[in-house]
Amino acid sequence: MRSKRYTILIADRTSGVVRRVTIPAGPVVAVACAVVTLPVLIGIGAAWKAKSGVVELAASHRALEVENSNYRGATAALSEQIASLQSVIADLSVRSALDPGLSRAMEKLPAIVKARAMGGGANQSTAPRQESAYTRTLSALASPDDTFGLLRTVLKSLESRLHVVRSDVEKRNALAAATPSIWPAHGWLSSGMGPRRDPVNGNNDFHPGLDIVGDKGAPVYATAAGRVVHVGYQGAYGNLIVIDHGFGLETRYGHLSRYSVKDGARVNRGDVIGSIGATGRATGTHLHYEVHANGRLLNPLQLLTQQRPRDR
Repeated sequence: MRSKRYTILIADRTSGVVRRVTIPAGPVVAVACAVVTLPVLIGIGAAWKAKSGVVELAASHRALEVENSNYRGATAALSEQIASLQSVIADLSVRSALDPGLSRAMEKLPAIVKARAMGGGANQSTAPRQESAYTRTLSALASPDDTFGLLRTVLKSLESRLHVVRSDVEKRNALAAATPSIWPAHGWLSSGMGPRRDPVNGNNDFHPGLDIVGDKGAPVYATAAGRVVHVGYQGAYGNLIVIDHGFGLETRYGHLSRYSVKDGARVNRGDVIGSIGATGRATGTHLHYEVHANGRLLNPLQLLTQQRPRDR
């Protein structure tokens, strides 16, 4: 069957020439269909692209929400660590304050006593170098996740070091509380520690402590915190109280007229433990006071920080 044809007449008005153009029906229909369907196809493509873009945006939004949630969690963790560090620093500032006189008394303690109090500690010399390395690396990090992770590491390192410092401060404060630093009684210093003439027989003698003359019944004070390990009569000491302060430190209070504490009692610096008397080998009413460090005599005058009693 012969296909249909369309004839198009083109006339030139000036010359009157008429031209005929014959076009088969098929191409005409094809062109018409293309003209009609092309916008539809373009619209469908645009809609598909828009839908794909929406899906990508939704996925990106979900990823951002997850990322923001992670950052919020990391920020909250960092805030908690910073708050913890601030608490440790504030605690250290309170705990580290010591009376200057007490600090001087602690400096005069034997080295073995101070070493026993502080104990062995881990070497912290590498920590500053590690933190410096962390700081140098910060500027080279591109990922926020890496930055948060490194910041957490640095904060944990600082928190760990501060806890070590706080432990050292607590140990130092414990030694401060145990340092015999106040006068055990009010009165007159009649005899110091060292060689002297025996007041009973007149022979050369070594006096192992201090003699403080006071009124009979005047209070005797614990010179540092500790535990009472002896209350009772003991030879030349007469009525004697012995206090163990820990770290190898011990104090003795002799010639007492009465006791105000019992064996095993815990006492603090300044607590009344007894009264001045003249029991034992004594020529008059006074307190005999000794300090021992790791079993050896220590001159109490090295540690006393309050106002010195009047000499006789």
